[in-house]
Parts: sequence; structure tokens; C-alpha cells
Amino acid sequence: MRYEVDFLVIGSGIAGLSFALKVAPYGKVCILTKGDASEGSTKYAQGGIAAVMYDTDSFDKHIADTLVAGDGICDREVVEMTIREAPERIQELVQYGVNFDKEQGGKFDLHREGGHSEFRILHHKDNTGAEIERGLLQAIHDHPNIELKENQFAIDIITQHHLGQRVTKHTPDIDCYGVYALNCKTNEIDTYLAKVTLLATGGMGNVYTTTTTPIISTGDGVAMVHRARGVLKDLEFMQFHPTSLYNPAEKPAFLITEAMRGAGAILKDRNGKEFMQKYDSRLSLAPRDIVARAIDNEMKQAGVEYLYLDARGIGKNELINGFPTIYAKCLELGINITKEMIPVRPAAHYQCGGIKVDKRGQSSIHHLYAAGECSCTGLHGGNRLASNSLLEAAVYAHNAAMDAIEKIKTTSLCHQVPDWNAEGMVLNEEMVLITQTKKELQEIMTNYVGIVRSDLRLRRAFDRLNLIFRETEELYNRSVLTEELSELRNLIACAYLIIKQAMARRENVGLHYSIDLVKNP
Repeated sequence: MRYEVDFLVIGSGIAGLSFALKVAPYGKVCILTKGDASEGSTKYAQGGIAAVMYDTDSFDKHIADTLVAGDGICDREVVEMTIREAPERIQELVQYGVNFDKEQGGKFDLHREGGHSEFRILHHKDNTGAEIERGLLQAIHDHPNIELKENQFAIDIITQHHLGQRVTKHTPDIDCYGVYALNCKTNEIDTYLAKVTLLATGGMGNVYTTTTTPIISTGDGVAMVHRARGVLKDLEFMQFHPTSLYNPAEKPAFLITEAMRGAGAILKDRNGKEFMQKYDSRLSLAPRDIVARAIDNEMKQAGVEYLYLDARGIGKNELINGFPTIYAKCLELGINITKEMIPVRPAAHYQCGGIKVDKRGQSSIHHLYAAGECSCTGLHGGNRLASNSLLEAAVYAHNAAMDAIEKIKTTSLCHQVPDWNAEGMVLNEEMVLITQTKKELQEIMTNYVGIVRSDLRLRRAFDRLNLIFRETEELYNRSVLTEELSELRNLIACAYLIIKQAMARRENVGLHYSIDLVKNP
């Protein structure tokens, strides 16, 4: 099937939905999401969204905190723009129907998280992302110009390459005409033509064995741009959340929000002793890269698989009322967090790099925007400050929408695009070829390209990955396309990019930490 729209959106998190709502009055909008519309990283964001809302805080403080967390390689202009736009974007979310918790006097109830010098995290209990997703989806369903199609897997960005022209990373005028997408219900590959396309495909956490990201976070947007020869940046900076709930049987790993440490929870070793004083003066509220490395080091020294987060000092009522989702989840596993410590360990959580975009969200490929976790704006630098991600998504969705509204006025659809050719492909009847390769990939990345790296580990990972890549491409070239095969191919591309950019980074900065780049490892 062929479909024609003005605005095509890939992904249904805060970035994709915000963009769609803003452009809908100006043309036909289609949102494609590969699973259920509500399933994505936004839904799992517990902590909240950072913004300066009152005079007790200031833009300058939030800017400074972001720059410090980013370890000196943030784009300062981007940081200032994003943080100064925050209050307006918050008000828009409220207008869309999102409910943030308030104090009795009507002011927003603000949390504090690691790396923040002030209380500035707007939240809805400990399930802020789910509330944002609910409010935006309701607004989407109420809009007559927006069509939301679930179970549609975007496979490739359509460019001049599909018209028979040679496209390389040096081609100066690569253009996006839409995408090919697999209808997961009919197993047919449809052609979507659009005047502009927004990638809001989320992260790539599933390149690792343990991750807090949903199983659909397989780096699809980044991999598509890589194949289309677009520019990617800073993918070596993978953030590991210090405190995921230790429960090996569960995927994704359940997140214990940083806001709990902001409320007074303390990291402790298996003997119940504090240890963060050995690593940073900010103790349990140090930025995530420092805390994650500290936990990783303590676990390796003790030879254990988890440590503890002690929230008993917060108070029973505040724990139950302020963190109801975490309280209920732990109780399911037989852990009463008002009386017992929570077993935690780091887990892959957020990619700070991605598709390089300008301040308008425009990628290096014409008529292709990116927003949210799949993008690299320059806001995060070497390490994301807690709760800046939802803010970044809202700001860049807005900027991309404003630019796209103008761009469609002078843009036409490319009707010369051919449909997908699946002739001669055969059905792969050995699923083990996919599942085992995925497992191997995740173990390679976890063991060699994790929180702490070395030149030897990176080279070994690169060599192992080459074999996996060749085997998977051979399978892809002869097989009928499936979601599982496409995801595996995307994960391999993302793993390659992480390793390649990590090998090129010859300094310890932010989330990239190699024992070969320090004098006293």
C-alpha cells in the first residue's frame, strides 16, 4: 500500500506526540508506532521533567548544573535555549491535559535529583512519564487531522538511493521522501510518502543485557539514519542508571527513580555501610556517571551482583504516597521498602548521542527531523542531567514543528519512489539464528563496552561484532523481512557505532571511561 501525508511521525513518545499536535492544524499527520501507542520510553520515565518555575531557582543555576553534568562538552547555546524555553513547554503540556503534582497552595510540587542544585523536577507521583503519555495520547485521539497507526515498523528512510542514485556520507543534498514500513499485522511492506518526516524512535538500550528501557528500544531511528548516510554524533556516551531494581528475571529492569535519592535515600554496600564518600562530595546525589561507576567498582571489588539503596530514613507516609509505584513493585517481590533496603544495580538507561540535529531539530538529511532520545542536540554533552530528557524532547518537538510548518509550503511529494521489492525472499524458519545472535550481541556490549572500558575490550568487541554483522546481513539478504530480524540488524548497527565512536574518543569524559586513559586506574 502507498500512503501520502504532509507530516510523517515515527514514534509515539513525548517528542512525536508533541510535534504531531503542533503541526496538525497545517496538514495531514500520520504517526507510526511499532508497538502499542503508549509503549515507549516516555511511559517509563518515573522522575519527571526539569524546569525553572519559581524565583527560588534560576535559569543560570539550571544551565550551570547541565554544563557540569555534561562534563564540559555541551553546546552552551543549546543548553541556554532549552532551559529558557522550559516554562512555556511545561504550560503547553498542562494545556494538553497533563497533571503535575501540586502543593496545597497550588504551586507545583518539585523534586530534586542528582546533579541539580535546586528542587526543580515537576512530577506526577513516581510515574510522570505515564501521565504525560496519557495526556498527550488523549489530545492526539481528539484531533481530526491526526491518524495514529500501531504495529507499523519503520524499516528504512526513503532517499535518492531508492531512486537509483548513488548516496554516500559525502553526498551534500541527501533528501528524505518518507519511509518504508512493515505492517506487523499483515506482514506487508508499505510505502509512506511525506513532505517532512520526524524520527522520534527513542533509544537503543537493548544493545545491553540489562536495561531499564522497554524491549522496543532497539535504536531503529539511529540505524536508519546510519544506512541513509546521515550524520550521527556522541554515541559512545551511553548513560547507565545507577539504581535499577535487582531482579534478573525481569526485562526491562525496573527503575528506582533518582528522585528517591533526592528525597533522602542513601546508597549502601552489602554490609549496610555508606560508600559514596569515597567517590564524590555530593555523595548519593552525584551525577549518574559518577554514581554508576562507583556502584560498578564496589560490586566488582566485593564480587557481588547488587548493592542497596536505603530509603527507610525518608519516612513511611512519604515513601508510600510519594513513590507508590516503587513501593507496590517492591512489595510484589517481598520487599517492604519502609523496613528493608532495596537491592539495586546499574542498567543501561539513556543514549546521550544520536542523530545530529540543529536547533530546529533538522538532521543532515533534508526534510528529516529528529527529536527525543534518538537525537543528539548538544544539550547533554558527555552525560545527561537527570530529568532533562523529557524537557529536551518537548523543546525540540516544538522547534521542529515550527520549522516543518514553513517547510511544507515549498515541498512536494516524490511520486517517483518505487514500492519495496521483496521478490525472491524466503521465510526464515530458524528463529534461533536471531535470538542467539541477539544474546551474543548483548553479552559482548555488556562485558566489553559497559560502564568501564579499555582499548583491549573495545577491540575485542569490534572483532566479535564483525562476524555477527556478516552473518546477519547474509540472513537479511535472503529472508522475508520480519520485525525480529529488522530489530537485530538495527541493534548491530547501533553497537558498531557505539564501539567505533568509543574507540575514537581518546579522553575520559562524561560517560566514556577507559582504564587505559587514566594514570592510576
